[in-house]
Amino acid sequence: MLKGIDPLLTADVLKILCEMGHGDEVVVVDANFTAASLGAGKPVLHLSGADLGRACQAVLSVFPLDADVNQPVAYMKVSHTDVGYISAVQENVVNLVVKTGGTTEQCEAVERFAFYERVKTAYAIIQTSEMQPYANFIFKKGVISLSE
Repeated sequence: MLKGIDPLLTADVLKILCEMGHGDEVVVVDANFTAASLGAGKPVLHLSGADLGRACQAVLSVFPLDADVNQPVAYMKVSHTDVGYISAVQENVVNLVVKTGGTTEQCEAVERFAFYERVKTAYAIIQTSEMQPYANFIFKKGVISLSE
C-alpha cells in the first residue's frame, strides 16, 4: 500500500497511468464495452467489481487532465437520444471532473462509432464492472505543474 493512493488503483493501473505522456488518452469503460477487440495491441486492465464512477474517481485522483485542449474528457453519447442528453452515470463522472478542478465545458459527448475510432488510438483501456450501457469515458493526460 502507498499513502495517499486510492486502494482501487492496482499496481498495473498505476504503472500505465505513470507511463503515459501528456496528450496520451486512457479509456475507462463499462462491462459491455468491446475492450478486447478495440484494445488489441494495447494494455487492457480490469477493475473487477468497481462501477464506472468509482473507477473514474480513483483515476482522476492521480491523473492530470490536459489543460492545453478545450475538451480533455469525452464520453460516449447514448444512441437515439436528443443532443444534450446525459445519463445519470455520465453526469456523475462529469461532476467528478468538476470536483477535481475541471469544468463541464471540458467534457464532450462523442457519437458511438466516433468514440470507437478514438479508442483505437488510446494508450490503454481500463474496464470496470459497470452494467449501465454507454458508460464509457476518455481522459486526455496533461502535465503536472511545479506547484502540484
